[in-house]
Amino acid sequence: MIDPSSQTQARRSAINYLAIREHSSLELRNKLLRKGFEEAVIEKVIIQLQLDNLQSDERFAESYTRMRTDKGYGPLSIQQELQRRGIDRDLFTAFVDASDSAWINIACQAREIRFGQKLPENKRELAKQARFLENRGFTHSQIKVALSEKIL
Repeated sequence: MIDPSSQTQARRSAINYLAIREHSSLELRNKLLRKGFEEAVIEKVIIQLQLDNLQSDERFAESYTRMRTDKGYGPLSIQQELQRRGIDRDLFTAFVDASDSAWINIACQAREIRFGQKLPENKRELAKQARFLENRGFTHSQIKVALSEKIL
């Protein structure tokens, strides 16, 4: 049984969550709220975890960006997902630079995994592949290069 005012129990629960994967402070706060802990207790626990370097929004943003990039998602998608998880705009722009040319290679890889190496041969196929890359969060200029024959 949970004591909503127990800092010790809240800290233990938070550490258990963090042992599984990095969490943003917002994610951690929401999980502890759902578990029934008081807001004031949660705030103290999160501050202490940050001071102990057990929770870091910066480390979360870096880890999350790497994970989503490895799965073939683009900068626009990753930025939105980080925002929903409470990551400050200044922080995610440090890890997600949409103008970086590396995103073109990631877009090309995502397209090839989904559709093969052969470039689209007609407008219908071109539109289908462009929609796929747009849904993955790539910019229009990245999509244009990924679907052209002038791939880097």
